[in-house]
Amino acid sequence: MRGLSRTSFAEVEERFNAVAATADLGRLAEDLHGVAVLLDREHGLRRNLADPARSAEQKAEVVRSLLGGKISDAALETVVAAVSAKWSRSPDLSDALERLSVIASAAEAESQGRLDDVEDELFRFGRIVEANPSLRLALVDPAIPGEAKRQLLAELLGDRVAPASLRLITQLVLHLRGRSLERGLDTYIQLVAEQRQQLVAVVRSAVPLSDAQRQRLATWLRTTYGRDIHLNTEVDPRVLGGFSVRLGDELIDTTIAGRIEDVRRRLAG
Repeated sequence: MRGLSRTSFAEVEERFNAVAATADLGRLAEDLHGVAVLLDREHGLRRNLADPARSAEQKAEVVRSLLGGKISDAALETVVAAVSAKWSRSPDLSDALERLSVIASAAEAESQGRLDDVEDELFRFGRIVEANPSLRLALVDPAIPGEAKRQLLAELLGDRVAPASLRLITQLVLHLRGRSLERGLDTYIQLVAEQRQQLVAVVRSAVPLSDAQRQRLATWLRTTYGRDIHLNTEVDPRVLGGFSVRLGDELIDTTIAGRIEDVRRRLAG
C-alpha cells in the first residue's frame, strides 16, 4: 500500500473494528475489496468521494444511495467512515479500503486459528510463482480474462489453502493495482503478520532447518527485536552453508557465499 495518512486511517480503522466485531468477516473482506476496485475504475466518483471540499454528510449520502443494499451493513459503515476521512490523494481512499479488506481476511483466518497458515501459504505461493515463469505470465497477462485466472487459481489451490489465502491471492491477481505480483504478495504478507504484531523474516539456508533450529532462531530474533518474528524459510543451495535472514531492509548473512561476496567487495574497494 502507498503511504496513507496514519491519522485518517486510524479513524477509519476504529470504525471498521467496531463493525467487524459482529460481522461476517469473509463477506466484509469481499465487499471492501469490491468497493476499492469500483473506485479504481470510476475515477470521477473516487475524486468526488475523496474531495476534502465536500462535506462528510454529502459524501456519506452518496455512498448510502449508491451502495445501500448491495454490500453488507458492516462494509457500508466502513466505506462511509472512509469517505468522511481526509485524504491527501484520491487513490488513498481505495488504498485504505483494500488494506481493510486484507485485515478482514486476516481476522477471519485468526478466528479460525489459521493465521499462521495464511502467512505461510501466501509466501509459498510467491515462491511457486517465482519458480514457474509460465504460471506467472498466465496470472499477470492482461489479455487473459479474469474468470479464467480465477478458475486457474481455484484448480491450483482449491482446498489446499485456507479460504482467506485463496481470497487474498485471487483478489490480488485480478486487481494488481499497478504493482507487480511479487510486490503485492509482500504487502499482503506484512499486513497479515501485523494482525499479531509480528515481523516477517525470510530465512535462506543450504538445507532445511530442523524444528529445533527454527525455534532457536525465532527465540534469538524475538530477543533481539523485542517482538515475535514469523519465519518464512527457503532452501537455496547457492548459500553454500550457514543461513541468511532478511527482515525488512536488514540482512543478517552468515552464509559462506555471503562471506565470499563480502571479501570480494573489500578487495574491489
